[in-house]
Amino acid sequence: MSSKPSAIDHQPSALPLVAIIGRPNVGKSTLFNRMLGTRAAIVDDVPGVTRDRHYADGEYRGRPFRLVDTGGLDPTATEGMLALIKQQSQIAMAEADVLILLVDGRSGLTPADQDLVALLRKVEKPVFVAVNKIDTPKVESLLADFYRIGHEQLYAVSAEHGIGVDDLLDAVWPLLPEAPGEGAVAEPPRIAIVGRPNVGKSTFINTLAGEPRVVVSDVPGTTRDAIDTLVTARGRTYLFTDTAGIRRRGKIERGIEGYSVLRAMRAMGRSDVAVLLLDAVEGITEQDTKIAGLALRQGRACMVLVNKWDLHEDGPAARQKFELELQRKLAFLPWAPVLYGSALKPDLLTEFFPALDRVVTAFTTRVTTGPLNKFLQTVVGTHPLPVPKGKPSKATRSVFMTQVATKPPAFALFVGRPENIGKSYLRFLENRLRETYDFQGTPIRMLVRNK
Repeated sequence: MSSKPSAIDHQPSALPLVAIIGRPNVGKSTLFNRMLGTRAAIVDDVPGVTRDRHYADGEYRGRPFRLVDTGGLDPTATEGMLALIKQQSQIAMAEADVLILLVDGRSGLTPADQDLVALLRKVEKPVFVAVNKIDTPKVESLLADFYRIGHEQLYAVSAEHGIGVDDLLDAVWPLLPEAPGEGAVAEPPRIAIVGRPNVGKSTFINTLAGEPRVVVSDVPGTTRDAIDTLVTARGRTYLFTDTAGIRRRGKIERGIEGYSVLRAMRAMGRSDVAVLLLDAVEGITEQDTKIAGLALRQGRACMVLVNKWDLHEDGPAARQKFELELQRKLAFLPWAPVLYGSALKPDLLTEFFPALDRVVTAFTTRVTTGPLNKFLQTVVGTHPLPVPKGKPSKATRSVFMTQVATKPPAFALFVGRPENIGKSYLRFLENRLRETYDFQGTPIRMLVRNK
C-alpha cells in the first residue's frame, strides 16, 4: 500500500479521481457528502445502501476533483449482491488516482478491514487512511488500534460532524492539479433514464457505457441512488442518469425507498431529456403513464424506449397493436419518438443516439423573430384567428409572435383580444410549429398576451 503521494499526471480536461472505499456501514456516503459540501448520496444506518459507483465533482482550495462513493467492500464475497457491489468497488479502485480507506474508529480494526488493507498493498497509488467516528477527544485513544495497519499517518475524522475532514482534504490537496484557465465549457446534455422498477434501466446504462457501470440484478429496487455516467458517442458527450424505479405512491416505503424515489424525481427535473423505459412483455401500465405525465409536467423532453422487444411477439401486426396501445395510453405525448429493442443489445444504440440528438436539438432550438412571424402570417392567412360572432376580424389581423425561452421552447403570441384564442387554436398552432421547425420530442409552451 503506497503511503508516499506522488503528483497526478492528467490531460487538462480530466479531473483527478478520488475514491472512498471501506467495508459496509463505516460512513463512506456521509464522508462523500461532507467532502462535497452537499447531500449528494443517500445516507442511512442500514448497511448496503450504496451499491453503485456514485460520482460527483467537487473543489477544495481552488482545485477541482471528482469524488467516487462506493458500496461496502467485502473482499471475500463471491456471489449475490455483495459480489456485484465488490465488482463496482474494484472498478473504482482501478480507475482512481487517490484512494481513501475509511474505517470505523468505534468498531476497531476488524478482520474485514485487514482484508482490505491486504488488498490495497498491491495498489501502487496514494492511499490515505481515515478513521471515522472520532468526534470527541476521549475517543482519540481508539486510533492506537489502527496503527497496526502499518501506515504512518492516520486521519481522525467525524464525517457526521465535519471534524477532521479539512485535515484529510489538506493532505489530498497537493495531489490535485491546479484548475485550468477560465473558459466557457459547454455542459453535456443531461439524460435521465426513468421507469418502473425492473424494466431494464441499469442494463441500458451499462450498454450505453460499454461496461458494468451500475449493479444489475433481477431483484426490483437494486438501484437506490441517481447515478450519473458520462458517455461519448458519435463525437458528442452525454450525461446519463440511472434512476431508481418509481412505484405507485401507495406502495413506496418510507426510508431508503422514499429517498430513492425523491432522487429519481429530482434527477428527472434537472435533466434535458427523460427516456421512459417500458416493458414490452408486461405492456404499458398505469404507473408508466404517471411517470410520463411527471416528465411532461416538469417540462422535460421525452423519448420512449420499449425494452425487451426481443421477448415480445414480433411482426407488423404485433407492432401495430402495441403502437395503438401507446397512442391510447400516452395520448398526451404524441410528439415523443418511440424506439423498440433490447437494452442488452448494443445494436439498439445505432438508432438511439441519432433520435436522441434530434430531441436534444429540438429542446434547445431558438427560432428568430423574423422567420417566426413570416410563419405566423402564413398560418393566419389560411386559418384566421377565431373572433366572436358579429365582430370584425380586423382586431386579430395584427398579430405578433416571439420565442421567449428554450428548454422547453416557449412562444408568446400577442393579439388584440387574448380571450378569443382558445386551446384548440393553440394546439393547431403548436402542431404547425412542430411540422415547420421539427420540434420532435420536446413539449412546447404557448402563451397568449395582449398586444
